[in-house]
Amino acid sequence: MSDYAVIEHGGKQYRVSTGDELLVERTQPDLKTGDDLVFERVMLVSQNDAVRVGKPVVDGALVRSRVVASVRGDKIIVFKKKRRKGYKRKNGHRQDYYRVRVEAIEA
Repeated sequence: MSDYAVIEHGGKQYRVSTGDELLVERTQPDLKTGDDLVFERVMLVSQNDAVRVGKPVVDGALVRSRVVASVRGDKIIVFKKKRRKGYKRKNGHRQDYYRVRVEAIEA
């Protein structure tokens, strides 16, 4: 069984193992490709069949990752309307993401 951790970033939780690539929300706007991104909110760590669950985070646990690319998500349309009132608003939104590769799980 491989080692894994559950981390929280951008209001979402991710289950990650060493070597995984995932898309996370861009919360730090100045990171470039190759920069390190450290996740400090680790909710659960499983290493060598021993599971540590945090309350709410595991003390001293870190997940180190490296930024592979800065990407933008697909465009979503936000449409608001109130019927019979003549009110319509149409907006578009594209979320910024970092594609990161998990380098190490430290607990």
